[in-house]
Amino acid sequence: MPVGIDDISFYTANFSLDLQELAANNGSDAAKYTVGIGQERMSVPGADEDVVTMAANACVPLLEGMAQRGEGTNAINTILFATETGIDQSKAAGVYLHSLLKLNPRCRVVELKQACYSATAALQLATAWVARKPQEKVLVVASDIARYDRQTPGEATQGCGAVAMIVSANPRLVALDPETGIHTEDVMDFWRPNYRSTALVDGKYSTKVYLRCVRSAWQDFQQQSQLQFGNFDYFCYHLPFSRMAQKAHNHLANGNAHELSAQALEDQISSSLIYNRITGNSYTAAMYIGLISLLDNTALDLAGKRVGFFSYGSGSVGEFFTGTLVDGYQSMLHSEGHQSMLASRKPLNYAEYQTMYGFEVPVDGGDHAFAEQTNGKFRLAGISQHKRLYEAR
Repeated sequence: MPVGIDDISFYTANFSLDLQELAANNGSDAAKYTVGIGQERMSVPGADEDVVTMAANACVPLLEGMAQRGEGTNAINTILFATETGIDQSKAAGVYLHSLLKLNPRCRVVELKQACYSATAALQLATAWVARKPQEKVLVVASDIARYDRQTPGEATQGCGAVAMIVSANPRLVALDPETGIHTEDVMDFWRPNYRSTALVDGKYSTKVYLRCVRSAWQDFQQQSQLQFGNFDYFCYHLPFSRMAQKAHNHLANGNAHELSAQALEDQISSSLIYNRITGNSYTAAMYIGLISLLDNTALDLAGKRVGFFSYGSGSVGEFFTGTLVDGYQSMLHSEGHQSMLASRKPLNYAEYQTMYGFEVPVDGGDHAFAEQTNGKFRLAGISQHKRLYEAR
């Protein structure tokens, strides 16, 4: 019985900053961004957006699709919410999500954390639970806001986004294989202490660790599976920035793909990079936005094609796993909605970006209403007595 991703959608903020605008105002060469890291724009969240509202907005197309097909949501008995920019040290962000979506109270909800990797941990847990009870479905959500100190190298790799996935038996999108390759190593390449709102990163070191991890996870995968590099048609990598995926793919191909040209290798990943270039880093959601980008932007019929996935979370944990596109997967895509959402984002000038960057959720316990900035269905209306107040529009 196959188990995997039955449906998938993503959401990002409706504001964006062109990196040429950033470069023009911080003294950098724009080519450092557009060529050096392969990025063009980054999504910028409004004051009334956080990981919960983005997650809820990402879920809307999935729930609407279930309703249109006459499928009830009562089969969703688990929500796994992956994030590294959580909003509470105790309460899972997924509980707020469960309430906004008005899901069945017969549902377990937890939050998972390990840098950018935890969505993959959630996906693997979900497949195991569905294999145990095939009649049930698991809602896996990855939602993050990548934020770094201004005037630092990391500033250009900011972004935000959320991905929602329904994991089920007999999936209509991607059937996942049970064999995976994993690697964990305690390093300090990227971290964010509880007392900081922005991350700390050693960029050059993190790149080295990422490449070391992809090699080790691949080697472990080869111990678990008979599949070789040549058995894969496409690859999706964790995307802190697009150029990182290209580096990782060339690194993995070295010694494993003698018969493939440089163009053939590029073709295996190019479609997966399109959305990331204009949304920026979204941490746990990044690789899965890459999968959506591959599906939305590849004209060829991908049914039966095998995809290799490498998920990486600094600190560090990596996993290589595989999936095959299911016949008729096109009926489950939300391409038009994704592309309309991206095209309708409002461009920010540098002054507007500075103002939005400077917003912080008040911590005084008072009553605060937030300006209505997002055009999503769900928003963070304000905060009162340290309680977040969400609303559906």
